[in-house]
Amino acid sequence: MSDPEPTQFESDVLDLVAALRPGEVVTYGEIAAEVGKPGAARAVGSTLRRYGRSVPWWRVVAANGRLVPGGEQRQTDKLTAEGITMRDGKVVMSSL
Repeated sequence: MSDPEPTQFESDVLDLVAALRPGEVVTYGEIAAEVGKPGAARAVGSTLRRYGRSVPWWRVVAANGRLVPGGEQRQTDKLTAEGITMRDGKVVMSSL
């Protein structure tokens, strides 16, 4: 069974994440606010889990720099390859 078509919110999230450049890191909350839904950080995460295979999902982190649970090593590898500073499994927030 395939995923349904993304909603407008989900499409907006995917478009914004797709536009992130290498080395650019934002938070789920920043994405939510940018697409007009402040406070919808969890919905951004859900969107990236469902549809994020075609966008640079690894450039989006929690407000405290925490990485995707279960995907920490893969995300760390991708971010460090782009020059992002990591410490104790989190993005160093000064990098944001």
